[in-house]
Amino acid sequence: AFIKSMRGSDPDAAVYYLARMLTAGEDIKFIARRIMICASEDVGMADPMAIVVATSVSLAVERIGLPEARILLSEAAVYVAAAPKSNASYLAVGKALENVQRVKAQVPGHLKNIHANGEGDEKQAVGYRYAHDFPNHWVDQQYLPDAVKDEKFYEPTGLGYEKTVIENLKKMKDR
Repeated sequence: AFIKSMRGSDPDAAVYYLARMLTAGEDIKFIARRIMICASEDVGMADPMAIVVATSVSLAVERIGLPEARILLSEAAVYVAAAPKSNASYLAVGKALENVQRVKAQVPGHLKNIHANGEGDEKQAVGYRYAHDFPNHWVDQQYLPDAVKDEKFYEPTGLGYEKTVIENLKKMKDR
């Protein structure tokens, strides 16, 4: 109920279930862990600061302990509940993992490092274009293997910060 309330953007319910868990003696580290999971899985790139807040609170909870930790946990739960939501990163890695299991593909040659000597010094492979050498630090080149070059794994929702992500990706590709 706690994580579903945060996912459902209901801060009142999230704080209520937090209070129930605290009253029942639930481990505060477990509660903090659930907030971090929700921040990543359900908020994701719609508000990338959610995982920062959740992780900071998790560390602070371990250092401070109860009774004050309840305030930190409440702050993080409210932040995550009130944040815009996107599970696009969660879906992307699931899709990519499935693809990796199903399709055998080689890293494009221009993305591989070439060892210059036996001491670990590396040179870039022939044909690789270093993005920082180009205007706006972006260059059009193939990064996915040939076998999956047309796959789309990450599909941003357009909610919260993901709207900016969409705009940034579009600007780069329109150049």
